[in-house]
Amino acid sequence: MQIQVRRAQSVGLGCSALLLVIFVAAPCWAAEKVRLRVDDYQIEAELTPHLHQISARAKVKFTALQDLNTAIFELHNGMRVTKVLDENGQPLSAERVTQDSTIRVPLPAGLSKDASTTLTFEYEGEIESADDSPVPGLKLAYIGDDTSYLLYSGRWFPVSGYGLNRFTATISITVPAHMMVIGSGKSTVADNPPSKKPNSNGLPTKTFTFVYDKPSFPGTIVAGIFQEYKSDEAGMDLHVFFKPDHQKLAPEYTTTAVQEFTYFVTLYGTPLSQRLNVVELPGDTVPYAWGPEIAGIAGPSITEKTNYRLLANAIAHQWWGVSVSPATKDDWWITDGFSRYSEAMYVENAAGAAGLEEAVKDMSVGALAYDNVPLSSASKLDPFSTEFQSLVTDKGAMILHMLRWVLGEDKYLKTMREFAETYAGKSASMDDFKTIAEKYYGEQLTWFFSQWLDSTGAPEFKLKYTTYRLGSNKGFRVTGEISQDLDLFRMPVDLRIDTDGKTENKKLEVVGTNSAFTVETFGRPRRIAVDPDHHVLTNSSDVKMRASILRGQALQQQGDLSGALAEFNKALEQNKNSSLAHYRIAEIFFLQRNYQSSANSYRSSINGNGDPRWTEVWSHIQLGKIFDITGQRERAINEYRQAIQTNDDTFAALEEARKYLQKAFERPKNKE
Repeated sequence: MQIQVRRAQSVGLGCSALLLVIFVAAPCWAAEKVRLRVDDYQIEAELTPHLHQISARAKVKFTALQDLNTAIFELHNGMRVTKVLDENGQPLSAERVTQDSTIRVPLPAGLSKDASTTLTFEYEGEIESADDSPVPGLKLAYIGDDTSYLLYSGRWFPVSGYGLNRFTATISITVPAHMMVIGSGKSTVADNPPSKKPNSNGLPTKTFTFVYDKPSFPGTIVAGIFQEYKSDEAGMDLHVFFKPDHQKLAPEYTTTAVQEFTYFVTLYGTPLSQRLNVVELPGDTVPYAWGPEIAGIAGPSITEKTNYRLLANAIAHQWWGVSVSPATKDDWWITDGFSRYSEAMYVENAAGAAGLEEAVKDMSVGALAYDNVPLSSASKLDPFSTEFQSLVTDKGAMILHMLRWVLGEDKYLKTMREFAETYAGKSASMDDFKTIAEKYYGEQLTWFFSQWLDSTGAPEFKLKYTTYRLGSNKGFRVTGEISQDLDLFRMPVDLRIDTDGKTENKKLEVVGTNSAFTVETFGRPRRIAVDPDHHVLTNSSDVKMRASILRGQALQQQGDLSGALAEFNKALEQNKNSSLAHYRIAEIFFLQRNYQSSANSYRSSINGNGDPRWTEVWSHIQLGKIFDITGQRERAINEYRQAIQTNDDTFAALEEARKYLQKAFERPKNKE
């Protein structure tokens, strides 16, 4: 179903974990309210990869949600509708509106509320670039010789209520006989008889048919030449489809997929299907995609170091999205926020508390980068904006993280499992989730959900305290106050006191702007920390710094270099020693061909706090490139050697350095 352009792990885009870009999981909802519900699709499509062509026929059964005079569907602008027929086979007129990628079909007799009918669309087109994509600039559908992909979010068939409207489907795809097709549901394949006309490239063809009879979001199709690796471990029906170049990595990805899938089964119960297809996508589309029984991973993300976080997120969508889906646009974080935190929980399971802590830091930055609209009002935002993505994914995940702290481990796990099982195969709202959480909490959680769903902002804790000695061998008393700026704030907060003896913890209820506390210890208190394990979303100086960098990277990707530079400088105001902020500033100057300023900033990055670690190796590489560009080959070689001496191979840095040791870097003439 939806795909996510999530945080790219590349030196040009990503931080130590992941960089928020644009999530294509954010749907391209039409501006108008959805007035119909699609119940079922019967689709027949033939692909001619060599010519980038598709010819299709889609029979769409739908029900009116109100009295209808016109049926509106979204459809990729690269598709030309040649015929529309009513359920009696009579032709109807249709209007193409390219501004919102829709096709509008007037219904001569109208359709009353709750009545159903069927329309048949015949259409064709060429899909080679992102020019006509429903998400500007992003290829969500492509037909070509090596790999063809038709993602549900690419609207390659008439869509209504994207991501909200659950449907069944029978999809038949005809391709050249040497290709295979991956889709959702029970599949069959048939060799077409010689009497049937071969495709326009003169090749014999096969037809793959997929029947998905549980309402969800089938509709993602991938076709190409793959090596298939199978596993039935743990009762799964797992198929890994990698290109020949990555086939040697398939066993490790298979093992990881089994571990992640079975881990989520222990958390949420059995999903709608035990089958899973892990399929490699080309590098020119999104980093990963998901649909019923599908977890697509882009080729550049398939490396010897298994990208288990990306894979975990895609697999978690088998529960959050495929099985349980949002009832409204305001509930969208049930899909992406729940999957994001499921990923974080798997990281904790695989890498321990330190792994979870790093994931929580990442999520906190994303949650507060654009925190100016309540999550419960996310539908007011442009679904393609980074603001929307920030809310539904990272703030959504942080809400679950905090709820886990409030409920306690046992009650949280019971809440999540009951929610997953109760609404399996259905749409759900946040009120549905809140009801189950309150059941296990034992009282209302209005204060929690109102604060984090219906409000904006996060506390920045400040601590004041005084220590008193109680007398010889009687210990010490600490009296103090936790303050923050949110008047309506209420959350349990952990207080950790390191003493000469043991470390002591106390859980405090922080209410309002000032909360007093008293703690007695036996040993002398040496250090006191508020929320040391990051159970609460807080707006610390480090988060502010990272949020500025995140916003800057988003602006950089949009081509706004001056806006990006301003954000990176804001980050330096929070921490003038930030290696990452200096590195990002250096990137901007490099893009502007201001090589002296770029070199200065790369030096500052090397001499900074070293966080993240990869900034050192890549700063040396980039300095080497600058020296090559400016005709100083010996100095360039020295930088490449220093890069190799770091022994840091993040983002394949060592290969990059060795390449330019052999041959000087030349800046592409067609790039600015």
